[in-house]
Amino acid sequence: MHCFYAPETEAHDPIFRLSHGAVARNAEQSERARLLLAGLDRLGLASVSPPSAPRSALEAVHTKRFLAFLETAWAEWQRLPDAGPEVVANVFPRGAPLTYPDSVVARAGWHMGDTSAPIGPESWQATCRAADCAVAAAEAVLAGAPAAYALCRPPGHHTGAEVAAGHCLLNVSAIAAAHLRGAYDRVAVLDIDVHHGNGTQEIFYDRSDVLTVSVHAETRTYYPFFTGYPDETGRGAGAGFNLNLPLPRTTRDDAWIAAIEAGLARVADFAPGALMVSLGLDAHENDPLQGMKITFDGFRRAGRLIAGAGVPAVIVQEGGYLSPDLSRSLEAFLSGVMAPGAG
Repeated sequence: MHCFYAPETEAHDPIFRLSHGAVARNAEQSERARLLLAGLDRLGLASVSPPSAPRSALEAVHTKRFLAFLETAWAEWQRLPDAGPEVVANVFPRGAPLTYPDSVVARAGWHMGDTSAPIGPESWQATCRAADCAVAAAEAVLAGAPAAYALCRPPGHHTGAEVAAGHCLLNVSAIAAAHLRGAYDRVAVLDIDVHHGNGTQEIFYDRSDVLTVSVHAETRTYYPFFTGYPDETGRGAGAGFNLNLPLPRTTRDDAWIAAIEAGLARVADFAPGALMVSLGLDAHENDPLQGMKITFDGFRRAGRLIAGAGVPAVIVQEGGYLSPDLSRSLEAFLSGVMAPGAG
């Protein structure tokens, strides 16, 4: 299997996070990359550093002003009096009418949906290199590979067209899907992260050429709270092309696998040229975010199902946080993808 990883992404190692009113260490630490690389090592898979993707690949899903903000915000923030080490929004736009602001403090609130995705000095390069990995994996599939894996961090699926959130900066999953769409009339997204892929849903919500399916923990009391419900089925031309399959946080392997099977059945009906898988390993029973109770065997079964769908798959890493089991979770999933007879 082709695997892509950019060492430059390790320079993004955010500190700030606000959780339940308390300042805490950010969960999206660079140590995640080393744990995931260990998972590849366990399978004897080597990763390749990808070439740079064109700016147009980012502009296919994000607004130009959002990209400009991500690129320049940290340097501009440092010119503020008594600036902190990271860009963290402290004011957010609500209501209407709204005017796009000049102040970097206000633009931070415009482009950052919460406080969990702070921007540091190396964040822009890191998220661009993560996008490079996603595009390279898509290129490998377009060249004929049945599957390819992009070890991306920071992750992406909570970021919309111009609002970053949930540890995510550029939406690397959406960038990969849009890149595939350049070659295929129809592309499907299957998001199995424990959190709803709200940013990816938003980006493609009005479109019928990209089907989005998300299997995730119920959001009534779990991030991202405001989206991820079954009645969100698309809008306008996209009506009927978004499927949310929320599950209780007590969910174990069999129910999770059944939901993935239901999602893949919708994918089969859609008949895409390629499948983009947002791989979150944070559904594992020992993940610190405690979203579900999936075992290594559950991840292995999911990998086999996805490979067995018979659709070329780009697998983009999303969540999965600091746990000794993170390496084995990735090993289990990819071993399922590569299992004889899986596809």
